[in-house]
Amino acid sequence: MIPVPARNVLGGPLKPCSTEPMTGYFRNGRCDTCAEDHGCHTVCVEVTDLFLEASLAVGNDLSTPRPEYDFPGLKPGDRWCVCASRWLELYQNGIPSPVVLAATHERTLEIVPLASLMQHGAA
Repeated sequence: MIPVPARNVLGGPLKPCSTEPMTGYFRNGRCDTCAEDHGCHTVCVEVTDLFLEASLAVGNDLSTPRPEYDFPGLKPGDRWCVCASRWLELYQNGIPSPVVLAATHERTLEIVPLASLMQHGAA
């Protein structure tokens, strides 16, 4: 059976998020997901200083490299596939990070309303 190509939140083909640094649940540069991805790492964001600080404050350190998890640590301007629930939490607290809509997996819509994502859409 041929796998069905992943779709983004806009209904089109899922575009790559980042290969520098290499992101994604599968570390394939895309916000692809599967049933085992309980964190739903499907939102492609361009991280900001404020987003990184807020994420750290709620227990998710995205700045410190963790080579054992193939995680380089992020700096402002990097694109990364983050958990949909974490993005929504920070959004609700007034700290959203820009979202690359074409690279954000449609599964995100199970957690985050499209209108919220579109408010912070980035190129």
